[in-house]
Amino acid sequence: MSTATVPAPSLTSVFVRLKLSLLKNGLKQSSGRTAAYIASVVFAAVFAALVLLGFLLMRGSVNAPTVTVLLTGVMALAWTVMPLFVPSGDETLDPSRLVMLPLRPRPLVRALLVASLVGVGPVFTLCVTLGAALALARGAAGTVAAVLAVPMVVLVCVALSRSVAAANVRLLTSRKGRDLAVLSGLVIAVGMQLVNFGAQRLSRVGGLSSVEPAAEVVGWLPPASAVSAVDAAGDGDYAVAAAKLLLTAAALVGLVYWWQRSLVRLMVEPDGSTIGAASDAGAKDKASSGLLGRILPGGRTGTVMERSLRYIWRDPKTKAAWVTSLVIGAIVPVFNALQGTGTIYFACFASGMLGIQMYNQFGQDTSAFWMVAQTIATKADAYAELRARALALLTVTVPYTLLVTAVTAGMLDAWQKLPEALGVALALLGAMVATGAVASANFPYSIPQDSAYKNVAPGQGGLAWISIFGGMLAAAVLCAPVIGMTLYLHLADHEDLLWLLLPGGVLYGALVTWGGLRLAAPRLAGRLPEILAAVSKG
Repeated sequence: MSTATVPAPSLTSVFVRLKLSLLKNGLKQSSGRTAAYIASVVFAAVFAALVLLGFLLMRGSVNAPTVTVLLTGVMALAWTVMPLFVPSGDETLDPSRLVMLPLRPRPLVRALLVASLVGVGPVFTLCVTLGAALALARGAAGTVAAVLAVPMVVLVCVALSRSVAAANVRLLTSRKGRDLAVLSGLVIAVGMQLVNFGAQRLSRVGGLSSVEPAAEVVGWLPPASAVSAVDAAGDGDYAVAAAKLLLTAAALVGLVYWWQRSLVRLMVEPDGSTIGAASDAGAKDKASSGLLGRILPGGRTGTVMERSLRYIWRDPKTKAAWVTSLVIGAIVPVFNALQGTGTIYFACFASGMLGIQMYNQFGQDTSAFWMVAQTIATKADAYAELRARALALLTVTVPYTLLVTAVTAGMLDAWQKLPEALGVALALLGAMVATGAVASANFPYSIPQDSAYKNVAPGQGGLAWISIFGGMLAAAVLCAPVIGMTLYLHLADHEDLLWLLLPGGVLYGALVTWGGLRLAAPRLAGRLPEILAAVSKG
């Protein structure tokens, strides 16, 4: 009796089913993840429908080529950088999990490429690209170009994402990769500010006609060149349309080849990338320690300051919070100054954003706070600990506040207002440090280290709200005397005395900081077990 041999399923179908299984099993992990996924699907569908409708309404418009080409270029850029900032968003982005399987490069690349087309992102890209093609397609030649351009754009975007992920998989699975993931929110915030600024600039300088030169350049860059080819074919420029389509096809071939080379190197080469980096990091650490040892004061103060500064540089969550505060603190005053609607007092936003870093000082220690608690036996020890942490924060925030205020004054040509603005900003910084010390001792909460997007442990959201927003409100109240004096001098026409706000603000900020540290020290010394329990929940 002969047994019939069952043909082995193709590798592509296996990977497609694997991708569907990963999506289905991921949704079964928790109801929250299911709700988030459904919400993202609904949002993407609604947004894609609106974009598609907008493109259809733009059909025949003189601005349609500019909008469609630039939007396609931005979408391709998003596909390129997304794996760097959200490496954990798709489990299939890490091909190192397939190292032990006997797979050949070409079938593996083909299977991964087809499986990558399964998901919300590719469908959204398909809808947007289809809308762009419909907005530009005219005549038979334009229709043929659109039929070729739409799948090519989608494939190039997916190949961009996969090739970048494969080439940087060592980075994405390292500590630096986790730092990039934590900073993804900052990139989105900065990008929104840039988009807002660009939209306002366009409304004042003649609309979309001012970006037509940029659209001409982007129209020759894949995959936007495929969309631009649709417009060229509709205009009868068949040679230009063919050249742009061939350019996109060549880019797709090049990306697939790069992806395949990266996979081969990943599968056969050992990961020795961290050996030299570790030795270099050790050398840098020694040099940094020696430099900090010479600059910082001796004793407990210098030790605590160095530990706090190292947290800023090494801990992903702490680094993300600091970088976010530094960038956003500069964006608000600088962008408003560029738009001509700002005031020098917007520089206080920098000191306010950085002052928030004083809140929940012990949350960044997590369960390791027990080592800090072992060194605190008296109120004097608690005061020394808080003072050193405040000094570490002020080491960065004071020069930064001076810099942002000076830059804002220069952009607004308001140098005569620099002393008063600095006085108010430094007084606000002192009030934030004071209330931050009190909030750290009374309302500590844990910062989860295993999640890039959760900054508060479950069940401690109320503590975080009380700590941050209650402290900010108290800081505004503490800063009221300096603000009131500023208003009085302006309303009473004593502008010749406004320079006194600089030494007055510095002195007031120092006194408020000292008072806040003195007030928080007894609470810290008496609540060490409670603080340890609170910051250890993450």
